[in-house]
Amino acid sequence: MEFIGGFGLLVPLLVVAVIFIKQINQYERGIVLLMGKYQTTWNPGWKILIPVFQRLIKVDIRVKAVDVPDQEAITRDNIPIRINAVIYFRVNNAEKAVLEVQDFFYAVSQLAQTTMRNAVGEVTLDELLSNKKEISERIKKTVDAASDPWGIDVQSVELKDIVLPESLKRTIAKVAEAQREKQAVIISSEGEVAAAKNMAEAAHTLSSQSGALHLRTLQSINDLSSDQSNTVVWMVPVEALRALEALAKK
Repeated sequence: MEFIGGFGLLVPLLVVAVIFIKQINQYERGIVLLMGKYQTTWNPGWKILIPVFQRLIKVDIRVKAVDVPDQEAITRDNIPIRINAVIYFRVNNAEKAVLEVQDFFYAVSQLAQTTMRNAVGEVTLDELLSNKKEISERIKKTVDAASDPWGIDVQSVELKDIVLPESLKRTIAKVAEAQREKQAVIISSEGEVAAAKNMAEAAHTLSSQSGALHLRTLQSINDLSSDQSNTVVWMVPVEALRALEALAKK
């Protein structure tokens, strides 16, 4: 009978403990409101909550990732694009995150979208494609400064995909191809100029040394004789033929 009586007392105590005792996890902070007014912030552990009079709001202080959906924006040079990003942030002050803003997760997402569109509108397409890291840092600083009164600490902002119109992609490809062709023509012409200079120097050297041209001719004949598949055509000046004809008549 005593055991039954003790068990009967234990059950109400367990029910009261479940109702009154609240657990705050290590990654959480508890905001306590007393009759609608802010009272205190609970750290991790077991706490006693008085029902009806007190209300507990748990705030997760771990780093959160917000996927900013595709946003249509126009760059400074009037090119329409679609861009998305991801923003990492954590609650730095649980009290402000509850009391200063209705839904800090939604508020940060909307703030990031607006800031990203504004940042894209301030740069050209070439600057956006080549300086993504700098633009991401600029967006981070703007969002961090605007969300600071909400107790939010923005860790980083990463721009993911920049989607261009198909017609613009084809235009960019044509420009890149034309640029490559231009470089190829310039390199080829520079090679021709260098070759012409070398040939002019070689001709000057051969003409300034007696017998040099004759030796070069003999060297060319020796090079051609090693390959029997080549057919060599020697151009004989008309004057030389006339001189031979005159010698034959004498």
